[in-house]
Amino acid sequence: QVQLVESGGGLVQAGGSLRLSCAASGRTFDRSAMGWFRQAPGKGRKFVGSINWNGSHLDYADDVKGRFTISRDNAKNTAYLRMDNLKPEDTAVYYCAAFEGWGMSQREADYDYWGQGTQVTVSS
Repeated sequence: QVQLVESGGGLVQAGGSLRLSCAASGRTFDRSAMGWFRQAPGKGRKFVGSINWNGSHLDYADDVKGRFTISRDNAKNTAYLRMDNLKPEDTAVYYCAAFEGWGMSQREADYDYWGQGTQVTVSS
């Protein structure tokens, strides 16, 4: 069992930056890919990016590529989502998720564990 807790959300002006953290409990963090998803008001949850178990592979959605950076620290059981040059359309609840195994995925259904989400609001 893995429990995930996101933190670091908040209100920021357009062009600003935030770093979200996802702290994991459990013994399988270092054997899990980590994904970030977001859900804007009135819309479905969408893939943002993912990182494989050791950080050697990264994958990003096209609309965040070049602005968002995912990383992880397995010694701290924590994954991060650094968001730069934020835009109002980035406003959403951001979720981290864990996918046990050596692969990666953009599909929600592949992820085994989810955090509760953290709100990010970008003002224009």
